[in-house]
Amino acid sequence: MAPTQRVLTGITTTGTPHLGNYVGAIRPAIAASREPGVESFFFLADYHALIKCDDPARIARSRLEIAATWLAAGLDTDRVTFYRQSDVPEIPELNWLLTCVTAKGQMNRAHAYKAAVDANGASAEDPDAGITMGLYCYPILMAADILMFNAHRVPVGRDQVQHIEMARDVAQRFNHLYGQGRELFALPQAEIEESVATLPGLDGRKMSKSYDNTVPLFEGGPKALRDAVARIVTDSRLPGEPKDPDGSHLVTLYDAFATPVQREAFRADLRAGLAWGEAKQQLVQVIEDHVGPMREHYARLMAEPDRIEAILQAGADKARAIATPFLRELRQAVGLRTMVAAPQPVAAKVDKGAELPVVKQYRETDGQFYFKLTTAKGELLLQSQAFAQGRDAGAWVKRLKTEGAAALSLAPVSLADGVDPATVETALAALAAHEAELAARAASKG
Repeated sequence: MAPTQRVLTGITTTGTPHLGNYVGAIRPAIAASREPGVESFFFLADYHALIKCDDPARIARSRLEIAATWLAAGLDTDRVTFYRQSDVPEIPELNWLLTCVTAKGQMNRAHAYKAAVDANGASAEDPDAGITMGLYCYPILMAADILMFNAHRVPVGRDQVQHIEMARDVAQRFNHLYGQGRELFALPQAEIEESVATLPGLDGRKMSKSYDNTVPLFEGGPKALRDAVARIVTDSRLPGEPKDPDGSHLVTLYDAFATPVQREAFRADLRAGLAWGEAKQQLVQVIEDHVGPMREHYARLMAEPDRIEAILQAGADKARAIATPFLRELRQAVGLRTMVAAPQPVAAKVDKGAELPVVKQYRETDGQFYFKLTTAKGELLLQSQAFAQGRDAGAWVKRLKTEGAAALSLAPVSLADGVDPATVETALAALAAHEAELAARAASKG
């Protein structure tokens, strides 16, 4: 069985989702969530929104609209983890841990920061005029979003690929400094839908609220869609004159929603002289066929914000069930550890004739890896959470055997029903004493 792949994506909550957001991020991410062997994470990037927007009402409205959009677009919250970034406090804490290992020179090369500096230079302003630390450190927070859940694949637009590469670099640096031979972070891969990775707007540039060239997804209904498409810039060729479909961003928009058969027919009609006005009508129809039913669902959701809030809170609980124990492990790795007394030699007084408890690592039919601690007779004492990689489970087995009860408070485990914690600590102490004895024998022979 292939290992589970984690897929993560999010949208900044600074405005109303438009057609480019849907095609470039929401649709491919939802499609990926339906694949077998995929564990998906979807989040509202509301901390990121504070970098771009200081209007609280706009951010609050956008969070509602984006949540309703994803749900209307077919997101199955029983299959995925759907949450607000701001509901997971482990993310900003991880952001700081990553900031402490990220080179300033790397942030200097970030596209958004460089573009802002260049714009200031063109205006004869101070290079850093109007640039906040939020903008400057944006890629680190994005890395924290991704690495918090060890996402393997991140669906993004082509303009965000640099940020995924930065997340990989930061993860590698952290692993090297603190991993002690194991990978604390998986290295994410950018995932782009090549044909429509960056959807063009009305003027041919990337569709973006910043350029005021967007096509609405749901807002304004069919009329707003028709009005926007009518403003798409085309060339001056008249009805009856052949048109080049390969050079038209109107065709790119059509391709994002059409079937292969429709695409071929549309291109043939343009080469045969189809008028731009008629081409725009066909574009409106192919988009409306796709988004019309979703728009009705969206309207119902927007009328029930309490329902959306409950969904997001449930999603945050699922997210934190992963983030909280993982952050404990990361804190341990960097030295932010609970102060406990070092194991004392008294642990070595365990009855030599007694049978040792057993820590067993195994793989379940779900493809995940687990370990458990049992008595010598097989009675369950401790059960681990699921791990996507066998080496992660093995690393904890090794720590419990060598560190004993000192590692218990950090381990991603739960006690079996009715088991006294003292019983588990005694069992782990026996294992640690045994491992220490074996190590001492090996050293004496060496």
